[in-house]
Amino acid sequence: MVNPLRTLRRAELVFRRDETLGTVLHSLAAIHGDRRLVEEADGGLRITYRQGAKRVGRWAGGIAARVEPGDRVVIATPNGYEQFLLCLAAARAGAIPVPINEQMRPDEIAHVIQDSGAALVIHHPSDVDGAEPLSVAASADPKDIAALFYTSGTTGKPKGVELTHQALVGQVVAGVIWPAELRRDEAVFSLPVAHIMGFAVLMVLACTGIPAYVLPKFRPNEVLDAIESRRASVFIGVPAMYRMMVEAGAVDRDLTSIRVWGSGADVMPTELAHQFKKMGATATLPVVGPVGEALFAEGYGMVELGGGVAAKLSPPMLDLGLGESVGLQLPGYSLKVVDDDGNEVGSGSVGELWVKGPGVTKGYWNAPEATSQAITGDGWLRTGDLARKGPFGTVLFVGRQKDVIKHGGYSVYANEVQEALEEHPSVLEAAVIGLPDQRVGEVPAAVVRLAEGASLDTLDLPAWAANRLADYKVPQRFVAVDDLPRTGTKKVQKQELLDLFDLA
Repeated sequence: MVNPLRTLRRAELVFRRDETLGTVLHSLAAIHGDRRLVEEADGGLRITYRQGAKRVGRWAGGIAARVEPGDRVVIATPNGYEQFLLCLAAARAGAIPVPINEQMRPDEIAHVIQDSGAALVIHHPSDVDGAEPLSVAASADPKDIAALFYTSGTTGKPKGVELTHQALVGQVVAGVIWPAELRRDEAVFSLPVAHIMGFAVLMVLACTGIPAYVLPKFRPNEVLDAIESRRASVFIGVPAMYRMMVEAGAVDRDLTSIRVWGSGADVMPTELAHQFKKMGATATLPVVGPVGEALFAEGYGMVELGGGVAAKLSPPMLDLGLGESVGLQLPGYSLKVVDDDGNEVGSGSVGELWVKGPGVTKGYWNAPEATSQAITGDGWLRTGDLARKGPFGTVLFVGRQKDVIKHGGYSVYANEVQEALEEHPSVLEAAVIGLPDQRVGEVPAAVVRLAEGASLDTLDLPAWAANRLADYKVPQRFVAVDDLPRTGTKKVQKQELLDLFDLA
């Protein structure tokens, strides 16, 4: 039954437009009250919205007693929901939370602490517990810096990305209009909270009233167990997670409770998305059982954008919304594809994707030169992603600028070559890089994970690629590995792959 008071509070939250990282959970608790907010696997945290808000207020009191407004607070706890709540608590105290991924190297963590000028490092909630709760959040403008998210550091030392309250909260708070009390939903979550995608997903789930079942470490079998046993309706992950679930036997599981699959942070292969759509269902009817397919949602974004800025949906039973398009831009955002001089390119041409909107970072902490290189004077973010201008204003993703191999004057897009190799039934995953070559500048090379029992000696992958790609795009060297080096969100760390080749 719809509660009129709850409806009024929802409308107030959507239209007030002054919500911040430090106030949002208390506002949501006034709407969702004793509904479950989160449950962690293996007997971990299990709390309601009201209990979550109390923890945030209590921890905020402990933080406020130890720092000044505007101070940076590094949240160095293990991955889990408490890290998310501590970020909200630091913001409520008027500080700037700096969540860090526990998979960072010790030297990277030391760099973040030093670079941010942290006044406090929290290793466990008990570090700031026991103080008088902070009943009123510190004053903050939605356009103020709310948090620093440090990049993964794959191309140098991590940089602190300045994200505003508007970027982290303002774009998703409208999710409160979702009628959570009228249906039974649960989302299985196993992303790093200190990564913008993980943080943004938890914020979306909290705002929509969908409880999260959190597995702090991603293990494909455990995720599949959770979906199957709990009859979860939502799973959001990265493409590598979907690959791992297939390898763990997802096709043999009952995943028909899933109505929505979601992906982000990397390019989702079309066939993989189709496969999971079929594993889910539109609904489960009495007597009849599961019917239809699940919906597949894919977002485009990055840490400098505070999350997603474009999205595409593939409805059940329809072959739409998948492929290389970045999707439809979300309200308030503009996208354009430009050449090296910043001029928009024509239809069919490739250029760099620029984005403008409320989530764009204010800059990089203590890095004015990097900020000026990334953000134009009129507020456009240079994403570093290559895109093709399509018909009717569409934008088609091509790849990262640093993922372009310059081979004898030709541009080889690593993503295109990877997709061609992954069409081979014995290739589980491919990562393509450029190797230096004195004659042509660079040549493409591939590192592949193969199906059990397959080997490069028995597979003619160069011939397979030659039947699908122009000669200059065919990898000239191949290496097979059991696993690929990855970041916290399972992206392949391509720089480390160079060590697999003899470059002498």
